[in-house]
This record gives sequence, C-alpha cells and structure tokens, in this order.
Amino acid sequence: MPIILTGHINVPVDEIQAIKDALVIHTKLSRQEPDCIAFDVTQDEVDPTCFHVYEEFSTRAGFEKHQQRVKASDWGGITSNVTRHYQVSEK
Repeated sequence: MPIILTGHINVPVDEIQAIKDALVIHTKLSRQEPDCIAFDVTQDEVDPTCFHVYEEFSTRAGFEKHQQRVKASDWGGITSNVTRHYQVSEK
C-alpha cells in the first residue's frame, strides 16, 4: 500500500539559499530510490521560508528506508534547523 507524506518545512531566512542548493541533490537522490513514486519540494510563492513537501512511496519499507537515508545524508545535516510539519498516510 503506498505511503504518502504531505506538509511543509519552515526554513530560517538566513538558510534559504543553502536549502535550495542542497535540495537539487536531495530531490535527485530521493527520486532514484526504488520505491519512490513521487517526490516534490517547492518553495511557497508568498512565503519564501515555507517549502511544500509531497512524497509518495510504493511501500512502507521503501518510505522507512528513505527516512533513514535522509537522516544520515548531507540533507539531514543541512536541514537540522528547519521546522517540519508533516502528515503521513496510506493511500
């Protein structure tokens, strides 16, 4: 059963550019994961500190493997100061 994560992150103003730069590699690596169906992070047009997140993985195991990879990745370190607001559901 597919797992979907939706929500947003709030990024400190002085870290926006670093987040945007790191997001290119993070998105590429995430989309290459075998169970990744969709992976999109987009900056809000009105509030530049808000990035909308949508992730979909074909299995819970794939989703959990992604979460573990993220925690150990450069992205995990670069985003240590962001505030995450996520909901995870099964499709």
